[in-house]
Amino acid sequence: MTLVLPYGRQSVDESDIEAVAAVLRGDWLTTGPALAQFEKDIAGVAGTPGAVAVTSGTAALHTAYAAAGVREGDQVITTPLTFFATATCAIWQGAEIVFADVSEDTGNLDPQAVAAAVTDRTKVVAGTDYAGHPIDAPALAKVAHGAGALLLEDAAHSVGGALDGTPVGSLADVTTFSFFPTKNLTTAEGGAVVSHDTDLLARAGEFKAIGYTRDASKWRAEGEQGGWYYEMQDLGLNYRLPDVLAALGSSQLTRLETFKKRRQAITDRYNEGLAGIDALRTPAHREGADPMWHLYPLRILDGRRRELFDHMRAGGIGVQVNYIPVHWQPYFADRGYRKGMCPVAEAYSDQELSLPMFPDLTDADVDRVIELVREFVGA
Repeated sequence: MTLVLPYGRQSVDESDIEAVAAVLRGDWLTTGPALAQFEKDIAGVAGTPGAVAVTSGTAALHTAYAAAGVREGDQVITTPLTFFATATCAIWQGAEIVFADVSEDTGNLDPQAVAAAVTDRTKVVAGTDYAGHPIDAPALAKVAHGAGALLLEDAAHSVGGALDGTPVGSLADVTTFSFFPTKNLTTAEGGAVVSHDTDLLARAGEFKAIGYTRDASKWRAEGEQGGWYYEMQDLGLNYRLPDVLAALGSSQLTRLETFKKRRQAITDRYNEGLAGIDALRTPAHREGADPMWHLYPLRILDGRRRELFDHMRAGGIGVQVNYIPVHWQPYFADRGYRKGMCPVAEAYSDQELSLPMFPDLTDADVDRVIELVREFVGA
């Protein structure tokens, strides 16, 4: 059956279209003023002194790991309940991945599990803000810093969120965002790295720009150089976000709070409509957390997730599973990672079904989703 409702989609209006068209009418299509403005805008939301915009959330992770100095022989501890780029981007830098289990309520990386996993080779602890609920950054930072490591927050789900009044982007040593169409704001494809460490941001900026610098204070060449001069001092990649997409991002950011309020209202409506059903568990919301709900991760506890998935799809409702545990993927299985390593994350994944979540959902849409779920469980 053709889906009536996808589980996620972009929210684009005429102001977004005009912002993109204005760039197309101008002189700069890339590395120009729209990009500089977008990076300033993202830094403002994150509460950081700067931001480095890149071509995707995956590129943001790769750039962040490179800027953090992850190298061959280092270990990166991360969650299996995430999109696999959180792990694989560290592998591209030569790191060994160590999966630690998640907290049963939020699905976020469990600080106690991380504490049991750290070694003297741990370089980065990388937690994901699952579904938009921020990680327990204070506890994770304490564990990471105690091991001489950095805390990376994969905030692909949570731009605009906060914990105890501190914005996502200022909770960890380095934070990455994603601006894919289903995310909380979009640049079509895109991402960003933010941090309070200006040296780390400078390294990130060089990495995403193919590794070269025009900063004369960093040059190794002696004597005065011509205006054409630049140096490549380390490896990098071309992860530069075009101005066309940056302009879309800045336009979207003007409505970020509106998007957030609507996502919270949808979450509240789901919570109310699905409350008190023994077979179901609605998302956890810890005290002090101000989530930016990217997903609505419903859990069905009676082992019938596949049947519920098929029931919803047959009813025209786009649902999804977020996620298959990363360590179950064939790449990791071929390298000795096994089922049973992270039992809490695996149980969460077995139960989880993401219901439609995007700002343009109407109350009637949400009620239709609730009706189908309740019909399935006989409530």
